[in-house]
Amino acid sequence: MKGLVMEGGAMRGMFTCGVLDVFMENGIEFDGAIGVSAGATFGCNLKSRQAGRAIRYNKRFAHDWRYCSVKSLIKTGDMYGADFCYNVLPNELDVYDLDAYRKNPMKFFVVASDCVTGKPIYKELPLCDADELAWMRASASMPLASTPVKIDGYELLDGGMTDSIPLEAFEKMGYEKNVVILTQPRDFVKTKSKLFGLMKIALKKYPNLVKAMENRHITYNSEKEYVFAKEKSGDAFVICPSAKLDVKRTEHDVEKLQACYDEGRRIAEKQMAALKDFLK
Repeated sequence: MKGLVMEGGAMRGMFTCGVLDVFMENGIEFDGAIGVSAGATFGCNLKSRQAGRAIRYNKRFAHDWRYCSVKSLIKTGDMYGADFCYNVLPNELDVYDLDAYRKNPMKFFVVASDCVTGKPIYKELPLCDADELAWMRASASMPLASTPVKIDGYELLDGGMTDSIPLEAFEKMGYEKNVVILTQPRDFVKTKSKLFGLMKIALKKYPNLVKAMENRHITYNSEKEYVFAKEKSGDAFVICPSAKLDVKRTEHDVEKLQACYDEGRRIAEKQMAALKDFLK
């Protein structure tokens, strides 16, 4: 089966949006897709076949405090306002096509981190209803910027804390030929977070998650090595930026958001012929 793996990275996800829009314009389809954090919240537009939607609403609401702001963090406990992002926006302001999502046979999974065990959970979302949107929100709930999402007996946070690039997990689900979208360049090497001390304090009731965060850079770099080994063996096709993307995690500059999106489009268009050969 052909799969798509989408790394997160907050607003670096605009790169992924550009790639996905080019996929849709060229009729590129997969049997399944898995997204982490922004890779989930933006990647779901591939299943609903809504090209252009993610860059459109991110630019439209870039300066709306309800979408992403310190004010939202103070008022709601989440920098990305939960009700606004996962209710008002998709149901009223830039309507998400649930009918198209549900009719598309491509399976869609998200990764969330179990705060208690410190392990990743891989959750299929066939309906994208309110409960499943809570899983998507959990996947993108960054530590220090969000409160844990409580659903189905779990307490969950950002999937990137425990499995940033879930290629190996997706292979175990049966997806043998995979396209992997990264939001960091090939030569990027993750180092230990400068905010780990704060995370350790904020997450002290979740010692297993703290341990996962302490080792996250090691896990990430190992996963990236695995991705490129699979690329070398011909089992994976990697799409990533040519250089570090000039966007902050909570970017509000619409020109930078557009530039990041355009870079995703440029890289995808450049690699399209090779991608089609890979997916034959």
